[in-house]
Amino acid sequence: MSKEFDEFAEELQKQIFEEAKEVYGEKGFNRWLEMRYMGIIEEPDGHAVVRGECGDSMEIFLKFDGERVKEARFMTDGCASSVICGSFAAELSIGKTPDEVIEVTAESIIEEIGGLPEEERHCAFLAAETLQEALNDYMIKQVKRDKGNKA
Repeated sequence: MSKEFDEFAEELQKQIFEEAKEVYGEKGFNRWLEMRYMGIIEEPDGHAVVRGECGDSMEIFLKFDGERVKEARFMTDGCASSVICGSFAAELSIGKTPDEVIEVTAESIIEEIGGLPEEERHCAFLAAETLQEALNDYMIKQVKRDKGNKA
């Protein structure tokens, strides 16, 4: 019985992976398996939490070194598409200036993934919005810091 169960589980896993590759493409599928950039940054320079219309929430943390994003991390309680989009949003911000991070959009995330099914595209919009809110948090802190230095 154990051998039959193991064979069943192995076949089921194979089928799930094939379906996921079909839905997310090779690049999105590999990112789902690797889950790069997932985690928390202690004392981030920029941080935001956004809840999407679908009920998923995403959190993005940014750490700057000078004028560039040195590190980016994300957390989500959402589906595989939210994980993939959060991961790519974080990756697309690393090494960029604030002006360059502003250019990271849902469309650029989807393009970097290689496409998303229409019903999953809202996850890219959630990731992009959260990234922009984290950047906004960073910019507000910079303005406050600069005002404090002038006093």
